[in-house]
Amino acid sequence: MKKQKGFSLIELLIVVAIILIIAAIAIPNLLRARIAANESSAASSVRTINTAQISYNSSNPAIGYAANLIALGPSSAASPCVPDPAGVLGACLIDSQLASGTKSGYTVSVAATGGVPKTGYAANATPKVANQTGTKDFCSNEDGVVRFSNAVVPAGTCPGATTPLQ
Repeated sequence: MKKQKGFSLIELLIVVAIILIIAAIAIPNLLRARIAANESSAASSVRTINTAQISYNSSNPAIGYAANLIALGPSSAASPCVPDPAGVLGACLIDSQLASGTKSGYTVSVAATGGVPKTGYAANATPKVANQTGTKDFCSNEDGVVRFSNAVVPAGTCPGATTPLQ
């Protein structure tokens, strides 16, 4: 009787089945890790906007808080960033990625409230695709507390019923 070299079809099918089982276990964990990273980045983005708004308000007391992300971002693509003296086209307080309104699977926005000067603001971070890029909405206002909600928080608002981050 001859000795055969190689693997039988059954042995190959068993190996493929084991690989598929391992992949089925690993892929959901990878997706959850990506969502957690996106949520951490979104909370950090809202904190960055809080800091930028406080700086902007201190530097421009006649204007108050910035009306939008463009006012907080870079004034142009030039490096180094030169702040707009009028405080309208860019204060160089946040990076261009955040000023674009999209970062790490989240849509980020800010809206000022009040007359002139603007006396308040609401910063929001909402997942681009719910349950794929993130599961939580983040928001903050002039009190500087970053809050999250598992329900959709409308842009330009930050209700007190949301849970503060610890």
